[in-house]
Amino acid sequence: MRTVLGIESSCDETAAALVTDDRRIVAQAIASQEEAHAPYGGVVPEIAARAHAERLAPLIGKVLAEAGMTLEDCDAVAATAGPGLIGGVMVGLVTAKALAMAGDKPLLAINHLEGHALSPRLADAALDYPYALLLVSGGHCQVLRVEGVGRYRRLATTIDDALGEAFDKTAKILGLPYPGGPAVERLAAEGDAAAVPLPRPLLGSAEPHFSFAGLKSAVLRAQDSGRYRREDIAASFQQAAVDCILDRTGRALEHMGPVSALVVAGGVAANRSVRGALEGLAERHGLRFTAPPLPLCTDNAAMIAWAGIERLQAGMAGDPLDISARPRWPLDPAAEPVRGAGVKG
Repeated sequence: MRTVLGIESSCDETAAALVTDDRRIVAQAIASQEEAHAPYGGVVPEIAARAHAERLAPLIGKVLAEAGMTLEDCDAVAATAGPGLIGGVMVGLVTAKALAMAGDKPLLAINHLEGHALSPRLADAALDYPYALLLVSGGHCQVLRVEGVGRYRRLATTIDDALGEAFDKTAKILGLPYPGGPAVERLAAEGDAAAVPLPRPLLGSAEPHFSFAGLKSAVLRAQDSGRYRREDIAASFQQAAVDCILDRTGRALEHMGPVSALVVAGGVAANRSVRGALEGLAERHGLRFTAPPLPLCTDNAAMIAWAGIERLQAGMAGDPLDISARPRWPLDPAAEPVRGAGVKG
């Protein structure tokens, strides 16, 4: 049985975990930075990087102690090497390099998006390749065909904002606390989703891509008008987002080819309305639906360790110690740029 130490530091969560190849999370810990970033309504990269540097080593020590293990008991060290806020990514990757060198262990430099993409398989042993993945987070909104470890085909992406970003900006517009996504979901439960006329960008278009910038702007106009309750704006925004997700993902599935399941992963996968709607979409397409448990939706180190295990099981070698951190790192580098998407294409 192999055990991998995972490290995650791509944004504002400092995390470490020990995961075995029989899908057991032996120990894990996450140090949240919500309090530090709350006054700014979003993540401040410099603050995040300093917090990672201060917290990561004690967190790794805590995880090893809780498991009754030492570095010698680990078979490899896996760390997020991108994409993400480059300062934080560097902290985690340099720490992983030091541990790998000190313990003479393989270093596994993991794509953060691959961590999300493979996380459902950590919780669901029956999930087989290939599967359709909707990856929705603060920085990404994509539909991919997951064909195996390191093999991804992108069918759709956002041409502007990611859905998680739209949730966070909507929360800021409505004066809700950080983190914004859960705050919007809670407020939406008290509102009328049909009360505010909001657009559904790209709904019905032939290409399966996403757009949320116009929806975000419409929320701002609705709030500035003074005509609507915050609860109704939140509920109407969430419903518009769900409608877009269903339409766009459904269109991508038409071009997907045979898959075993429809999977959702990433921070926005924790939203119950999004999950419920996608479960219905999967049923209409005759697919099984699966999503990671809520703790595996947000940034965490267990998914990074599991991605490392999947790489080892696929016979992939460790990475060189001089590998660099990457602020951008697409899962499908061969995907054609999307018209109008700029660098996000």
